[in-house]
Amino acid sequence: MINRELIRLKIVQLTYAYYQNGNRNIENAEKELLFSLSKAYDLYNYLLMLIVAVTQEERHRLEIGINRAKREGKPEPSAKFAYNKFAVQLEENKQLSEFVESQKMTWDNDIEIVRKLCNQIEQSQFFKDYMEDQEDSYESDREVWRKIYRTLIQDNDELDSILEEKSLYWNDDKEVIDTFVLKTIRRFEQKNKSKQELLPEYKDEEDKEFACKLYRATILNADTYQKYMSETSRNWDFSRLAYMDIVIMQIAIAEMLTFPNIPISVTINEYVDLAKLYSTPRSGGYINGMLDTIARHLIDKGLLLKPIGAPRMPHKQKGNGYDKNTQSSKRRRIRTEAYSDKEPITENNNDNTKEQEQ
Repeated sequence: MINRELIRLKIVQLTYAYYQNGNRNIENAEKELLFSLSKAYDLYNYLLMLIVAVTQEERHRLEIGINRAKREGKPEPSAKFAYNKFAVQLEENKQLSEFVESQKMTWDNDIEIVRKLCNQIEQSQFFKDYMEDQEDSYESDREVWRKIYRTLIQDNDELDSILEEKSLYWNDDKEVIDTFVLKTIRRFEQKNKSKQELLPEYKDEEDKEFACKLYRATILNADTYQKYMSETSRNWDFSRLAYMDIVIMQIAIAEMLTFPNIPISVTINEYVDLAKLYSTPRSGGYINGMLDTIARHLIDKGLLLKPIGAPRMPHKQKGNGYDKNTQSSKRRRIRTEAYSDKEPITENNNDNTKEQEQ
């Protein structure tokens, strides 16, 4: 699940924090990176748990409705949504149950947002259509939850605020994690029952190694990479460059020089996108030009042994409508407290206790 897009985003955050805080210990910084990535996987599971929490609240409402109907001699309300086949399968999923047991994370302390979400669901037209539809299939049950998630959970500012309060690491993660939750919903099959596989934390060990290797190269070779920036900035006002732009280019140079199998154009485009999210409105164009110039400079010096092509135009990620260039018009806030010279932060979760380059 943790892919290279998310890894790059985390490294930008933590590299910036590494320099801002002044507590420069590479071993602890690397631990913090891996801890931060693990928290993204926690968020993935926690959002799946929200589906279960909504389902359980709907069952509670159903029970109240049935008791009222019996007292008043009226027809009992439909149990179709409260026992939605997809949601029941997710509730019984062994991997998710193990996560709940090990992390002790629930939505019990945020029942108001769960109830509010239930109200929004019940008022939606697609819910009414679902309840009136005579079709009673697993596919229709799964599809209604896909619509609920895309419409009411994916872009929900109140929910985003609650998640941000629970973990400082989740500040920028949800937009990416939403796409993985939707992918998981699409992948569920009734025949797999409770053994349906969720997305793994890492697709393979290679991506975890990519994270550590890129972060170490960025930090340990900072002086060399900034020298390359200076050598190629004759046509650019390097002295007035935003500090975040320097951080982003430093990481991009590390990637170009450390990973021979990643095309230069892929690297440039990825960090141009990150500059649009995290830096100034003009940073994307500036960094695009600078990185292209730096790459050609390194090729000429024999330090970069792969061809350079024209950077691709901004594009939309396939499959779920997530556009990392336009999804958020706000500049991202970097959490400088996310790195410290101490052991990785452990948090109170308020319960009283693109993709890999092809």
